[in-house]
Parts: sequence; structure tokens; C-alpha cells
Amino acid sequence: MNTPYVLVLFYSRYGATEKMAQTIARGIEQIEINGQRVEARLRTVPSVSANTEASEPQIPETGAVYCTEEDLRHCMGLIMGSPTRFGNMAAALKYFIDGTGSLWSSGALIDKPFATFTSTSSLHGGQESTQLSMALPLLHHGMIYCGIPYSEAALSTTTTGGTPYGASHVTGTDGTAPLSEDEAALCLALGKRIARLATKLDSRN
Repeated sequence: MNTPYVLVLFYSRYGATEKMAQTIARGIEQIEINGQRVEARLRTVPSVSANTEASEPQIPETGAVYCTEEDLRHCMGLIMGSPTRFGNMAAALKYFIDGTGSLWSSGALIDKPFATFTSTSSLHGGQESTQLSMALPLLHHGMIYCGIPYSEAALSTTTTGGTPYGASHVTGTDGTAPLSEDEAALCLALGKRIARLATKLDSRN
């Protein structure tokens, strides 16, 4: 049997969203299914040019490898992240998602749980609208949107990022602020929640 995995799909320009993805992955891998630890499969997407064509080499020089349709097709759950672009997901991530029509037509993602995460330079930089923009195409795929419940104490105490719509992070205007304690706790909680739900919803069980 192949290791069951939750796909952590993200786009990160300066590294903040990638750090969130890595923290979320640690949460995922704390969950087991049938005595086997759930894998967190980190994948990214290439940047796109001004005319929305892929503009990066086929294999990235460092970091996570590029996501394929098969990575998405066979995941048991998905957590998708992007920095904010005027309250919306980054073009590179939308370009990738816009190309998943064959998965939609086959119903490959129906009934799988998903969550979203984002980073912004300011506290009110469009975090929740960005998370909702990522949710829209995944709802069309028939996936089940899962946020963060207020039973997570950090959601009520955070003075930086963290929303009921998903994990978030405030990087500061210079983009260098590390994850706060509350932000990191919510990233971990989101990873664990999706992994737990995925193991319950997975058709292989």
C-alpha cells in the first residue's frame, strides 16, 4: 500500500508562505492511519510570465518540486497556500488550478477535505479574502472546506495572523517577521485537522 498523503500545495515568492507550509506539514505528520504516519507531500508551482505562461525551469533548483496533476489526483486531502495579491491568490497558483479541468470532469477530488493558508505584509492585508479565493475553485471540484475552529485557543489570543478561514501569517513590511507562537500553533493545528479528517473520509478505509 502506498503511504497515504495530504498534499501541501503552495506558491511562495520570498519564503514566508513556504515556512508556513513546512510548519503545516509537521502537523500533518503527527497523525497516523492504520499505524502508518500520514505523509505531508510538499509541492509548489512555477512562476508565470506577464502573458500567464510558465516561465521557470521544469525542475526547481531548490525547495519543493513542482506539483503534478497526479499529486493532486491521489491525495487524501489538500492544504493550499499563497501570499496575498490584492486580496486574491497569486497568479501562478491560479494558473495551475485553472488547468485542472480533467480532475474536475472525472470527479477525482470529490469529498476530499481541503484548507487554505496565506501570508500578508500587513495585519489587514486581505488574508481572509485570499483564503476564500483559493477555496472557490476547490468547492467547484466538490471538495470539503475546513477552517480552524475556535476550540484552538490561539485563534482567540493571536495579535498577528490566524483566522477561522485557515492559517495566516503577518510578515511585516520588510517581509522578515518569523511565525509568531500563535501563528505556528494554528499552522500545526490546521495540518493535524486536515490529516485527521482525511483519514476518516478516505475511501480506502
